[in-house]
Amino acid sequence: MIRPHTPAGRSPIDTERDTAPAIGRRTLLGGTLAAGLGLTAAACSPGSAGRPGQQTAPKEGDGGAQGYDGPAVELAFWHGLTGGDGPIMKQLTDRFTEEFPKITIKQQAIAWDQYYEKLPAAVSQGKGPDIAIMHIDRVATNAARQVIQPLDDVNKALGLGEGDYVPIAWRGGQYDNKHWSVPLDVHCAGLYYNTKTMEKVGLDPEQPPTTADEYLNALDKAKSKGIQGMWVSALSASGLLAQTLVYQFGGRMVADDGSAVEFASDAGVQAVDWLKMLIKEGYSPAKAAADGDVVSFQNDKSLFMFNGSWMVTPLNDVKKLEWDATVVPNIGGTQAVWSGSHQMVLPANKGGDENKSEAGRVFLNWLSKHSLDWADAGQVPARNDVRENAKFADKGPVVDFAKQLDYIHFTPPVPGITDCLVDWAPAVNAAMLGKKETKAALEAAQAKGNKILEQNKKKYG
Repeated sequence: MIRPHTPAGRSPIDTERDTAPAIGRRTLLGGTLAAGLGLTAAACSPGSAGRPGQQTAPKEGDGGAQGYDGPAVELAFWHGLTGGDGPIMKQLTDRFTEEFPKITIKQQAIAWDQYYEKLPAAVSQGKGPDIAIMHIDRVATNAARQVIQPLDDVNKALGLGEGDYVPIAWRGGQYDNKHWSVPLDVHCAGLYYNTKTMEKVGLDPEQPPTTADEYLNALDKAKSKGIQGMWVSALSASGLLAQTLVYQFGGRMVADDGSAVEFASDAGVQAVDWLKMLIKEGYSPAKAAADGDVVSFQNDKSLFMFNGSWMVTPLNDVKKLEWDATVVPNIGGTQAVWSGSHQMVLPANKGGDENKSEAGRVFLNWLSKHSLDWADAGQVPARNDVRENAKFADKGPVVDFAKQLDYIHFTPPVPGITDCLVDWAPAVNAAMLGKKETKAALEAAQAKGNKILEQNKKKYG
């Protein structure tokens, strides 16, 4: 079924439009290196500095279950929701403050890489936010550094545990026998397909490819019509695209217990070489810009792109675009997909205010219960009962993304885990540009990553 390509399935709270401008018609080739060397778009920037200090967490109270009857407070709320998801979060916080007029929420959206650099120092000085959102691969690091508070009381107040969430999203918040976050969502890779372009080359938009053969057959058909069906760039392919393929070819980025970096395996080599094949065979331009996949897709110059669920809102805002999305096809033989998760946390500000701590817990409790509307941002709710709500079926492509929850992959919840992956992107870049053989490039990066893992074991204990 081809979806209506207006903001389908949004709730009545979605009265504002995405404030970020859509990518317009511009040069599709070239681009800059800076746009693409991150592991995943706005998700996995590197760096773990030293511990910010020994903060004392405020009194936990009842975990936010009983509401708030204290004095009026203003809560600083930090996150990196700088795209189409930001306005939807604002709608949710506005609803919250209507229900709890004594609690004012002051949001600050900071680019994720800057956010993760700024947060520890701010917390150590008692100037950090009162509530925050953090990616799942950052929770253990910030718990070990005492940047955030344990939230066992909040989860107890919610009456929820591992069996009530996507299990892997719940486990990502565990560290040192405590739970440090409340899972808000899962944002996984998906297959986006341009229905107009598919019809143009003689493909059925109601039957998107599900296997490697079907996928390549579709690209061949597009190529025969003069269309390069999947644009990939050496500047950005290392993100969720390449990592999904590593998992599908049977590999891992990091061992499940966090003991070793493993992306230089045969699976890692196969993943990168498959991407190189797309260029060699003419399915993609040789020098696509870092955002070439998105720009070509929006301008009806390609068939497919693998991208994150956060693209739902921006694509809905491109008025003339005809598109749909579904699960990622099985390219490598193993049904698997890269994923991330936003987790709600409370920073452990030095000398923290107990009233703010209590109010923050009320907000986390409330947002977890109301996460159905967060699906309008393209995010799959982490709570099982929210996804089981009949209204979730109206959430467009997010419903399809949720079908992948049984085989999503995260990096393990180990302090400093993102540090050991910083050389992955340059290695993929070098291999795709032909500067190094794939195996040699990945092995050199893996060796550096394993050295960092050893250093982090001493650093975090």
